[in-house]
Amino acid sequence: MSTDTGKHGTYVARQEPANSGRAGAAVEASAAEPVAGEGRGWVGALRTYLQPRPIAMLFLGFSAGLPFYLVFSTLSAWLRQVGVARATIGMLSWVGIVYSIKFIWAPVVDRLRLPLLHRLLGRRRSWMLLAQIGIAAGLLSAASSDPGSGVRALALSALLVTFCAATQDIALDAWRIESAPLSQQGVMVATYQVGYRVGLICGGAGALHFAAQAGWGSSYTIMAALACVGIITTLVIREPHPVAPRGSVEREARVVEWLERKAHWPESLRGIGGWFIGAVICPLVDFFGRYGLGLAALTLVFVGIYRLTEFTMGSMVNPFYIDHHYTLDQIAAVVKIYGLLMSIVGVFVAGLLVARIGLLRTLMLGSLLLISSNLGFAWLATRHEPTVLGLGLVNGLDFLAISTQGVALVTFLSSLTSVKYTATQYALFSSLYAIPGKILEGMSGVVVDHIGYVAFFVYTASLSVPGLVLLYFLRRRGPFAPQAPSPAAAVASVDGD
Repeated sequence: MSTDTGKHGTYVARQEPANSGRAGAAVEASAAEPVAGEGRGWVGALRTYLQPRPIAMLFLGFSAGLPFYLVFSTLSAWLRQVGVARATIGMLSWVGIVYSIKFIWAPVVDRLRLPLLHRLLGRRRSWMLLAQIGIAAGLLSAASSDPGSGVRALALSALLVTFCAATQDIALDAWRIESAPLSQQGVMVATYQVGYRVGLICGGAGALHFAAQAGWGSSYTIMAALACVGIITTLVIREPHPVAPRGSVEREARVVEWLERKAHWPESLRGIGGWFIGAVICPLVDFFGRYGLGLAALTLVFVGIYRLTEFTMGSMVNPFYIDHHYTLDQIAAVVKIYGLLMSIVGVFVAGLLVARIGLLRTLMLGSLLLISSNLGFAWLATRHEPTVLGLGLVNGLDFLAISTQGVALVTFLSSLTSVKYTATQYALFSSLYAIPGKILEGMSGVVVDHIGYVAFFVYTASLSVPGLVLLYFLRRRGPFAPQAPSPAAAVASVDGD
């Protein structure tokens, strides 16, 4: 038994059975199936939503969701309304690639102690607070921009917001996984997703409404004030004390062995090298060691292509509405409020689906629903006059599909993550699922200019097919293989509230 102890958290090595194997490791290192309340009936399951940490996830989810539309679809509506070309709008969506490369600085967030803040708040909360302050500052900067005379200042503000939001996600996801055992992760994901979608409503419908009434500058100033929700929550919650699997702790011995072999090096170089091995190499070795090179690579490819459709269509949806003569108030009421309320319903439905029909089938269903919604957008594009009913139906289906995909994928990614390397591994997985889609999204305006909206939405629907094909090949392997409960999973624990 060994420990890695710090002021704000303790990693304790768990004893694993000698023959637990890859399947057992996958179970004990994960936060996979949402089984909160199992064995306690529906009342017991519902009570888990009232515990302090799931409630905190509601507000932290809001903090994560608030800036998303403000640097993507809401921003694209602002730019299109002042006459910015669609090709430029599409290329500006590339600021979202910052979300997709956050794994680059995730090891820093995972290991670096911020001066003063770490001592006051702990490892996870200190980074969350710093990122939330940066989000508020970036939104205030955007509020003072005038894209009608040039988009450079607004683009830089959006880049700052995106970088800080991605950094918040790294620390927040680590806090979520480390703050609750396996049996509560489904509840944590569900409450996070609800809060996230409320944040999307504020950053989408709310921002559009305030823009229609008081102008874009005032709208973004109000959004900056709402960033205080995350700041207050971060100051109130407690720092987690995660329990690490013994296998991961043993892999950390690589750092000690390397330092012993390099005893003749200068102390500064030994420190840098040891940090790099522990923060970057060990998390990768841990993941590939649990699944094997081939299966791990195939799993990462699936993660990278699963949500191609959602990302590729993202920045062209609001320009599509404006080009087809929908008003800002119609977009706010039908798309942002009704659609996102449907997505909240979808979150709970998706959680039930994962529990009742399994993760694999839920992932498949999410892709099929998204294909259907994009074909619905293609039909909507053939209409010569705006149809509010059609807009509501298509968006209701679209948000239901996106929420189903989202809950299933977050659950899947959490199941791949070891608590010893939470921030680094989860950041890698959550970055990979967005990189290909963000690259394609950046060219979406050029594609629409060349083929039109109808063909564009048929094209985005087709992008979900490769993920379905890969799911078929993965269905009996790796994370989806039948697994017996590991004794190590039974001893997973965290400090209570």
